[in-house]
Amino acid sequence: MKKKNIILNTILTICLLTGCATKAQKSAASTVADSYSNTSMEEVFDTVFSFKEYTTNKELAASHFKTSEKQLQNYTQLFDIYNTYDGINNLKTINDNAGIKPVEVDPVIISLLKEAKNFYEWSNGEFDITIGALLKVWHTYREEGIALNEEGKLGKVPSKEELEKAAKNKGWEYVEIDDKANTVYITNPDVSLDVGGIAKGYATELCAKTMQDTGMTSGILNVGRNIRLLGEKKDGNWSVGITDPEGKYANGLVVLSFSNAESIVTSGDYERYYKAEDGNIYPHIVDPSTMYPARYYRSVSILTEDSGAADCLSTALFTMSIEDGKKLLQTYTEKTGNPAEAIWIVEKDKTQNEKYKTVGDYNVIYTDGLEDKILWN
Repeated sequence: MKKKNIILNTILTICLLTGCATKAQKSAASTVADSYSNTSMEEVFDTVFSFKEYTTNKELAASHFKTSEKQLQNYTQLFDIYNTYDGINNLKTINDNAGIKPVEVDPVIISLLKEAKNFYEWSNGEFDITIGALLKVWHTYREEGIALNEEGKLGKVPSKEELEKAAKNKGWEYVEIDDKANTVYITNPDVSLDVGGIAKGYATELCAKTMQDTGMTSGILNVGRNIRLLGEKKDGNWSVGITDPEGKYANGLVVLSFSNAESIVTSGDYERYYKAEDGNIYPHIVDPSTMYPARYYRSVSILTEDSGAADCLSTALFTMSIEDGKKLLQTYTEKTGNPAEAIWIVEKDKTQNEKYKTVGDYNVIYTDGLEDKILWN
């Protein structure tokens, strides 16, 4: 999908939360008596960053926005696997030096990788950032397919042989992390890392912690559907809409309403996808067990405290059965002590024998902890 459409969808979600205007400009600040809002169009994970703080101290809030914007831009560069930047060793630097030498990196990269490894183990390998070689194949075909779709043409599909060859090049046993030297070394030259399923959420969480440490007590950070809420909302419950893939419900297919600060992250098949010559639509989240993009759900949304965890969980659950997804949520809670809930938006013929409620064109399946938090259309 075109980047401008991703931006539009993100802004619509932001508006549901904050009531902001949708006028797209580089830095569009607005204030009311007890709040400060700003939206950045700078390069932040190829999406929109929206900020709102409930406060009467507009000067401090503006400083918080600038600090968070700069921090997210820094993480965008550090976690980038496609571009190089002067004076920065990032994920691309690590991949470029696979089989050559260790790379000294910012400690935040090592922390990110360790968190990703945790989710690899907790998910029994379903969440795996070492499958970069496989994801690169699909990234190439997807980018070409999107360009062709914009010309009214259909994209191509990689051959099974090409996918099998790439899928062999993976494994945490090839990733050596030296905490003392702050180095990362991929010992196999054919293995690469892809942190697309964790980077944005992880960066959002780090930014939220900085905001809390510098005095932000109530507000919203929204980094392209990675939504991190801070403190208590001053005028009632937090409300977050889950996007209707068909766009029939402007405020969301369902709306979550809750009082405590949480993160909510959604992985969906309706943004980064292309239509192929075989008649299928191929979204961007790849199932490691099949080597193909997952097409089980229209979206999976996670509600939990940590935005990085929510990002990992939404990605992993998108490629798993609902039963296995619930087991992963339980494992995560047992390992961390943090509850995590999920909502699956499912086509009616893919319900997997789960309890559901039908809204519009879809069945909505959700974990028990959300029973009293969902506002139904």
